[in-house]
Amino acid sequence: MLPENEIQVRVRYQECDPMGLLHHATYLVFFEMGRTELLRAGGRSYRRVEEEGLHIVVAKIDCRYYRPARYDDLLKVHTRLTRMTGAKMEHEYRVLRDGELLAVGHATLAVVDRSGRVQRIPHWMRAPPQGADGPENGPA
Repeated sequence: MLPENEIQVRVRYQECDPMGLLHHATYLVFFEMGRTELLRAGGRSYRRVEEEGLHIVVAKIDCRYYRPARYDDLLKVHTRLTRMTGAKMEHEYRVLRDGELLAVGHATLAVVDRSGRVQRIPHWMRAPPQGADGPENGPA
């Protein structure tokens, strides 16, 4: 799994509150997008994780807001894996507009099976990414 990744998202009209600002809850959606793309950049889609009978669930999440985002802003969401133990992962998220920090978030995640029982983090998540031609890259 890659230690970090960055995506761009554009604030859509329906994501704004009546004041014209990006709704606070949407930052959590952007964090999830960042996590999903971090996984994909490391060679595995979340769909494939589910096909293997696993789910990555949020155990804890927080967000600190510094500056507002508005409709049509182009944002960068930087996702970084900060810690991994036998059964949990921790991520940090930084949302920026033109280099200006708008928000910082943190999440603790666990891997569970289909019945919700906590599982050890699979070896392939711990291993360095295989690269563009590696065996982990199959159809998403």
